Amino acid sequence: MSNSVKIKGIREGLLVQVHDSDWTQARENLLLEIGEQGDFLAGAKLVLEVNEHEIGAAELGKLRDDIEEQGISLWAVLSQAEKTLASAQSLGLATRIHRNNGVESDKSDGSWGGNSEAAFIEKTIRSGDKVQFPGNVTIFGDVNPGAEIVAGGHVIVWGKLRGLVHAGAEGDTKAKVCALDLSPTQLRIADQIAVPPERKDNPLPEIAFLHNGKLESEPWQAPNKLI
Repeated sequence: MSNSVKIKGIREGLLVQVHDSDWTQARENLLLEIGEQGDFLAGAKLVLEVNEHEIGAAELGKLRDDIEEQGISLWAVLSQAEKTLASAQSLGLATRIHRNNGVESDKSDGSWGGNSEAAFIEKTIRSGDKVQFPGNVTIFGDVNPGAEIVAGGHVIVWGKLRGLVHAGAEGDTKAKVCALDLSPTQLRIADQIAVPPERKDNPLPEIAFLHNGKLESEPWQAPNKLI
């Protein structure tokens, strides 16, 4: 994920923040990021935060159309520039959102620590698909062989985890991987890699974590392992 484009889960959908000082470069990086994350973002409602960039109605309308070609709905634009706010309003886009709930998170208390950004995906991740997110990733479905999950925080799979999974991808050694059936082709937490043993006939929910610098796993006693 580009350092100039940040994606966060919020109550209204996904908040996309662009940080380039040059709007032409910011627009290019934004569309590139959306293109790369297309499968993951498909069907999402986007809130675009452009800071002080001044964008005319025609240009903003073209950007909205380009985003919607990816199957993503742009419904709000946040900006400190009056011109951009007026352009958004002329296109029927919202210019304010409720921020008091902050970013969605699966953190119950300090025991899970780390990143407060979270993505929630309600579908099976199929072979060839890649989910990449800077925070925690929760998947309500299976992760098939050949699929890849890369998260800056924890990874929770309410289903079978058969693909490659990398939690704590930005170096978070406290990240955890949980699944109802934890049988990935490759398991990584931070910089540690393990290839789990062959699948059991009667798998039980498991949680994987780093202990003394080594990958370990044990039965996942939800919900008390989450608190």
